[in-house]
Amino acid sequence: MSDSKMPPQNNKKPDGKKGRKGGMPPMPPVSSFWVNLGVAVLGIFILAGVYSYVIESKANKPEPVAISQLATDIRDGKVKSIVVSGDEVTATYQAEGDATPAKKLAKKEAATALSDTLNNYGVSPDALKSVSIEIERQSGFTFWLALLAPFFGPILLLVVLAWYFSRQMKGAGGMQAFTFGQSKARIIDPNDQGQRVTFKDVAGAKEAKEELVEIVDFLRSPKKFLDIGARIPKGVLLMGGPGTGKTLLARAVAGEAGVPFFSISGSEFVEMFVGVGASRVRDLFKMAKKAAPAIIFVDEIDAVGRVRGTGVGGGNDEREQTLNQILVEMDGFEPNEKVIVMAATNRPDVLDPALLRPGRFDRRVTIDLPDRNDRVEILLIHARKKPLGEDVDLKVIAERTPGFSGADLYSLMNEGAILAARENRKKVTQYDLIRAIEKVMLGPERKSHVLNKKEKEITAYHEAGHALVASVLPYADPVHKISIISRGRAAGYTLKLPFEDSRMQSKKEFLDDIAVSLGGYVAEQMIFDDLTTGASNDLQVLTGLARDMVTRYGMSEKMGPMALENDGGRPMFGGVGASGDHSERVAAEIDSEVKRIVDEAYKKAEHIITHHRKALDAIAKALVEVETLEREAFEDLLIANGITPKKKLLDIEHQPLV
Repeated sequence: MSDSKMPPQNNKKPDGKKGRKGGMPPMPPVSSFWVNLGVAVLGIFILAGVYSYVIESKANKPEPVAISQLATDIRDGKVKSIVVSGDEVTATYQAEGDATPAKKLAKKEAATALSDTLNNYGVSPDALKSVSIEIERQSGFTFWLALLAPFFGPILLLVVLAWYFSRQMKGAGGMQAFTFGQSKARIIDPNDQGQRVTFKDVAGAKEAKEELVEIVDFLRSPKKFLDIGARIPKGVLLMGGPGTGKTLLARAVAGEAGVPFFSISGSEFVEMFVGVGASRVRDLFKMAKKAAPAIIFVDEIDAVGRVRGTGVGGGNDEREQTLNQILVEMDGFEPNEKVIVMAATNRPDVLDPALLRPGRFDRRVTIDLPDRNDRVEILLIHARKKPLGEDVDLKVIAERTPGFSGADLYSLMNEGAILAARENRKKVTQYDLIRAIEKVMLGPERKSHVLNKKEKEITAYHEAGHALVASVLPYADPVHKISIISRGRAAGYTLKLPFEDSRMQSKKEFLDDIAVSLGGYVAEQMIFDDLTTGASNDLQVLTGLARDMVTRYGMSEKMGPMALENDGGRPMFGGVGASGDHSERVAAEIDSEVKRIVDEAYKKAEHIITHHRKALDAIAKALVEVETLEREAFEDLLIANGITPKKKLLDIEHQPLV
């Protein structure tokens, strides 16, 4: 069960890459499994061949015989022919009957002729006349091969094996001992039209683009700046939530200026080996200086740019050494080098102060979530290559997506196209996009998760409690949809959307939001005299909101205007790495104030549900029957039970509580 107001942030970033035009698609890479299998099979065949050759050679090898015995056989007339090869004497004997002539091998003295050797053993010249004698001369290559093969054969085998395994390690992303210190930056060439991004491809973020236009102007014509003595900022820090388009804006700057774009993530600098990060920083800046004018873009720079001296990792911490090298490289720039460093982060509060001082990242550009008009422009960009139906109204989609980032809107349009393709339709309709909003916010429908009759009734009253309290309280956002169809981890949800985008929230709005979150909890307790686990997420959200009111926003009369915790929920006192928390007295007062806020919101929700019990029953009954109520049907039920729906221009200051 969920009380949905704002969508979760999405970490996806639309890369703005254009599709591949024409030509054959690239061949898929050969699987390393099949390559290794082929090598193994080939090795088995080679081993089998060598083994067969050796066995066959042994089987056909002549029988050894002493030279004296050979001399005796020649005298007796048993030898038919002799072949002399070096100091080896191969004798072929006379065949007996149909038998194959036998061959025997003898050894003679290397420096002595065969005739002299046989003469010494008493073989007369007349006995030799009946024997055919052939002399084979060994070639120089064969001689040296036979001589050196036993020594150099094993060495050559080891060299081949070492070469093969080094290739395997390099291909598999192994150690690569000689490329540790080289930069792993990805380079986008300005002439690559397929990957080029310009400001036309980036909607919204008007102020951010205006800040970056002068960077583009400097890269195009730096002379007019240098002639007047102006120095363009060396570093530009893009700050914003996940998916707001920081990387896309950096690529747009490079595309507008027509300069090389070196992109790398902060985590790619740091390895397990000491000094690798600093070496990669030096190599990256060296490449950029050679290609100047150029842009270096470091995404998620907080991975290496966190505050130093926190006691984590010590003075030789590899991350700190990498940060030191970045500081040195940035401070060593000359005005005419025309290399600009851009970086992106969604945690600027944890960056080291040395990064943010003048001369380094002295230009900070904040990128906010898009407003309604910006969302329409972003949706138009993402709809360029999608055939839209005649009923599609992107303004309505923009109204129903407050808090969506550019990445969320990209995902929304993509999910809408997927839904249309899944149903074999050629155009994307408005209904596809409406369904895609809920899928991006809450996840896909869990069609296999069917609630039984009792669970369905509990869920219906839970969501009806949220919707009823939100419709009565003056500062709560109006309800657009209620559903008891499971999505993601929620058994049901109530979709509340504001009439207009707002950058700030007031204390009254927070208090009403907490009461709305308790609406389902109170309804379950009142109707069934029992509680389920369905309210667990609501309780976490409202407790966190109440604590933030006390510790961050100064909205507690008792605690006063004090910020006791930062965005990460850590104590303010003591700075980064502080181990001490609040005193026990202050912590107890915070807990007491949080409980007071929640208790007051509980009484407010209980009062509304008790006073409008008939409306609660009517909404729950309708949900059990149809499972989903859109805004029009829900407001008809409110009117039928004496509740006036909220209007866009209603003066909520004078709207009655009940």
